[in-house]
Amino acid sequence: MRSGAKVAVIGGVFVLVIGGVGYGAYNVLDGLGGGGGDGADGRPASAVVKTGPPSKAEISETSKKFLEAWAAGEAADASQLTNNASEAEPALSGYSDQAHVTKAVITPGPATGTTVPYTVKATVSYEGKSKPWSYSSELTVVRGLTTGRALVDWKPSVIHPDLADGESLKTGEASAPSIQALDHNGRVLTKEKYPSLGPILDALREKYGEKVGGTAGIETWIESTGEDTPDQTLLTLSKGKPGTLQTTLDANIQAAAEKAVKQYSQASVVAVRPSTGSIRAVANNPATGFNAAMLGKQAPGSTMKIVTASMLIEKGLASANRPVECPKDVMYQGRTFHNLQNFSLPDTDTFTTSFARSCNTAFIKLIDEVHDDSALAKEARDVFGIGLDWKTGSASFDGSVPEATGGEAAAQYIGQGTIQMNALNMASITATARNGTFRQPVLVPQELDGRQLATASRSLPASVSQQVTNMMRQTASWGTGKAAMASVGGDKGAKTGSAEVDGQATSNSWFTGFSNDLAAAAVVQSGGHGGDAAGPVVAQVLRAGP
Repeated sequence: MRSGAKVAVIGGVFVLVIGGVGYGAYNVLDGLGGGGGDGADGRPASAVVKTGPPSKAEISETSKKFLEAWAAGEAADASQLTNNASEAEPALSGYSDQAHVTKAVITPGPATGTTVPYTVKATVSYEGKSKPWSYSSELTVVRGLTTGRALVDWKPSVIHPDLADGESLKTGEASAPSIQALDHNGRVLTKEKYPSLGPILDALREKYGEKVGGTAGIETWIESTGEDTPDQTLLTLSKGKPGTLQTTLDANIQAAAEKAVKQYSQASVVAVRPSTGSIRAVANNPATGFNAAMLGKQAPGSTMKIVTASMLIEKGLASANRPVECPKDVMYQGRTFHNLQNFSLPDTDTFTTSFARSCNTAFIKLIDEVHDDSALAKEARDVFGIGLDWKTGSASFDGSVPEATGGEAAAQYIGQGTIQMNALNMASITATARNGTFRQPVLVPQELDGRQLATASRSLPASVSQQVTNMMRQTASWGTGKAAMASVGGDKGAKTGSAEVDGQATSNSWFTGFSNDLAAAAVVQSGGHGGDAAGPVVAQVLRAGP
C-alpha cells in the first residue's frame, strides 16, 4: 500500500481509502486471484517459481492486497495472502467477531526492507460501551517456499504487537475483577508508573480480585493460554469497582529497581527483606510479558558458592579462616575447571580469600572429601528452601539443584551445569545466609488467604551463618564485589558470579548482596563479570532501602 493509504471500518464493514477515494466491499477484492494460499495460487504447472527476496513492488502490492482483504472483512481471502492461512483466518475473523472492533483507520508507514509498519486508530464497541483504541504494528512480506509468491509472513503480532502464538483478542466483561494494589506503606502501585509490575498486577488481579471485593468492568484483553501468564488488559471500556490489595512491595525500592534494570537490554532484579521474606521489588527489562525475575531458569554462576560454602563449612571441610588450595586449574573426572584468567592463590590463603576472589578450584578440590553426590542438593533444599513449591502470591519458579555425579556435580559447586535459578531465588539464598533461617519470599501477605508457606527442614547453624555472612562482607569490602558495593552503606555483603552459556559469546552477569535488612540479586544477560553489570543494578536497589 502506498504512503497515505488508510483502512477504515464503517458500520461494521471495513473500507479501504486511498488518496481520498473509498472502495466498498463490492470491489475491494479485485485482483486477488482465485482461492489458494502458498501452493494454490492458480499458476500453470509450467510457470517459473520466483526465488530470492520479494521486490519493492511485490512488497507494496502484497501488503496492499492483504490490508484490503482484511479491511473488507474477508478473513478467508486475507489469510490466503499469508504463508499460514489456517492460523491467520481465525485471528483475522476474531478482530471483529471477538474483539468487537467496529471502526478502524490503519495508516501504513514507509517500508523498511520487507517490513511494512502501520498505526491503528480503532473504536471498540460492546453492549452499548464504546472507546477509541490506538496502537502500532507491522507485517513482513516473504517469498512463498513452494509457489514463489510474495506473501505476508503470518504472526499473531500482525493483528496486535503483543499477541503471541496461541493467544487471542477478546472484548467483554473482564475475566477478573479489578484491583488497586498498594505497597506495604499504602502507596498505590500501577503498571503505568512501575512497568515491570504489569504482569504481576495482572496475575494478582486474577487471583485476588474477587477476594478483595472488586467487580469486573468491560475490557479488551489478550487471552493467554499459559498457566503462568495472566490475561493482559489492553483497553478498558468501563471500569469495575477495584478491590484494595496490599502487597509487600516498597514503592521507593521498586522505583529504584525499575530505573536500575533499564541500563541493560535484558536484566532482572529482586529485593527481599531477610527478617520476614517480604518481597520489596521485582523489576525486568524488557518490562512487559515474561516475568524473568521470578520465573526465569538459568545457571547462577558463582553466586551459588553461598550454598556450596555453607555445605562445606557445615561438613567441617572448610572454615572461613582455614587455608585452602586455589590452583589455576583442576581436573575432576575428566573435566577441567579453571579460574578467571587462570589466576591462583598462595596455599596459605584462607577460604575467605577464595570466596571473596571467587576461586573456582578451591571449591571443586574439596568435592572428593564430601563423599555424598547429593550433598549440595540437600543443602539447597533443606536449608535454603530451593524447590519447595513457594507460594509467593504470584507464579514463581523456586529454583532447582538436581542431584548429580562426576564432572556435572563439580560444575554445580560453582553454579554451572544443571542448576537453575532466577533473581528471586538468589535474593532468597542471600537472605537465608544473612538471617540463618529460610523465610519463604512473599508478595502478598499470608493472612489474606491463609495459604501454606514453604518451610525448610532446618536452619543454618549460627556459626556457619556468621562465617558465610562475614565472607560476603569481605567480598564487598575488598573482594570481587568491592567496586559495585562502594556506594552502598550499612552492614553490607556480596557475592559475584558469571555464568557461561552455550552459544553465547559473553557470560551472563550475576550479583547478589545485602545491606542491613535488605537483600537483592540481579542477572544481566551477556553482561560479563558479575561486578561489572549486575553489581551496579543490585547496588542501586540496596541504596533505596531503609
